[in-house]
Amino acid sequence: MKLDVLAIGVHPDDVELGCSGTLINELKQGKKVGILDLTQGELGTRGTIETRYTEAATAAKIIGVQVRENLKMRDGFFKNDETHQLQLIAAIRKYQPEVVIANVLDDRHPDHGRAGHMIADCCFLAGLTKIETTDGAGKSQQRWRPKMVLHYMQDWYHEPDLIVDISDVFEQRMQSVEAYTTQFHTSVGSNSNEPQTYISTPDFLEAVIARARMLGKRIGVKYGEGFMTEKKIGIKNLDALVLVET
Repeated sequence: MKLDVLAIGVHPDDVELGCSGTLINELKQGKKVGILDLTQGELGTRGTIETRYTEAATAAKIIGVQVRENLKMRDGFFKNDETHQLQLIAAIRKYQPEVVIANVLDDRHPDHGRAGHMIADCCFLAGLTKIETTDGAGKSQQRWRPKMVLHYMQDWYHEPDLIVDISDVFEQRMQSVEAYTTQFHTSVGSNSNEPQTYISTPDFLEAVIARARMLGKRIGVKYGEGFMTEKKIGIKNLDALVLVET
């Protein structure tokens, strides 16, 4: 299936926290959108691989994406090397996205930055003819290079190059985050028998909401999601700008 947008996260829940509002916006515009998880999040303190798959499937349904796939790389131990790159290149060529939304390039969690760089590298390498990959049936894949790679904001604060208005879909966005009941302190309920972590306290989701409010304020709307890019963003006309009264 060819996609308009492919959101990639090294852990299940990265995409929900980083760019799910933007994905919902794109889906409402009739775009085809998918999520690719690189690992199963098996090193997470709370929950299991099985609960992560269940939560990820629930979140995908809430967002409304057409496809969600997991590459089953090793959580914490994957490398930005040829073996992992070829696996990711094959996935990019499989879905042929126009836009890839990826992990941030530098963050508190080392997996985030390592994944962000690998994704950016693979989006370029996927466009090289002499790198050969095959699909699940053993058929040679055609080269494909996304037109744009965006990096969503994660734990550390970064200055965004682009802020997307997600005010109309914010509640749906947060429902997708709260699908991860083993990971976060949510209104849906949490497993209190497991150890508390940095992300399982009420403060964490409050900070997620506060960041969305802060980013929205910077463009004159209620909620926003911020993105960084190494490539300059161009628009065809000024209608693409978010215009607010000053």
